Amino acid sequence: MPAITPIRDEDLEFDHGTFDSAGFTKETMASWQSLARVIDHTLLKPEASRDQVESLCDEAVRYRFACAMVNPIWVPTAVEILSGTGIPVGVVIGFPFGASLVSTLRQEAAALARLGAKELDMVIPIGQLKSGNHHAVQHTIHAAATVAHHNGALLKVILETALLTVEEKLRGAELAIQAGADFIKTSTGFAGGGATAADVALMRGVAGGRCGVKASGGIRTLADVKTMLEAGANRIGASASVSIVRELGAE
Repeated sequence: MPAITPIRDEDLEFDHGTFDSAGFTKETMASWQSLARVIDHTLLKPEASRDQVESLCDEAVRYRFACAMVNPIWVPTAVEILSGTGIPVGVVIGFPFGASLVSTLRQEAAALARLGAKELDMVIPIGQLKSGNHHAVQHTIHAAATVAHHNGALLKVILETALLTVEEKLRGAELAIQAGADFIKTSTGFAGGGATAADVALMRGVAGGRCGVKASGGIRTLADVKTMLEAGANRIGASASVSIVRELGAE
């Protein structure tokens, strides 16, 4: 594995380009179809049944969502249903605590990619980040990113913003980006707080044009989505996806 460059304070202040949030929002909100293309249709409840997973996948195809996001055990089911539809399967790893061993996370990512998952959403090692062990955080993310990219999958890194200070959010975002994240993401939805416009704007400020920003957790209405897009998100995670696109005219 290549050597990992430590994050310096000046990395957090460097101009990494811009992302046209206003333009992206206007384009995305122009139709329900364009909106659906940036929503990860999500079902991560531990009690979710096979019938519910099948319904999620059927809805993902009907509305052409960005992906169908499920827990690991349901990846084979989702891959089978979505085969040939062009809708990728997304899955969470190291979820929801961000406390897995690096070896476990790597094995989980590899197994799920082999099963057909194309988007992996991992939780940043929250305890290590709060302990100031930045090398461990970066090493963990880099390990997962290497496996994901080797298998042609995207990696999204969940910061779990509700549990972090502003400094930790800034540092975590930069660590994730330099370790190879394709997206940085706000929340799991399981930590007592979800996405806020302020956190999305902060994350976009760090990311600039280098990677995507996914807002997730507590996004239930079209107004919520618009707020997150205007703040800088270019991907949305939601379980209320169908009702959201119906607000914009979907049937």
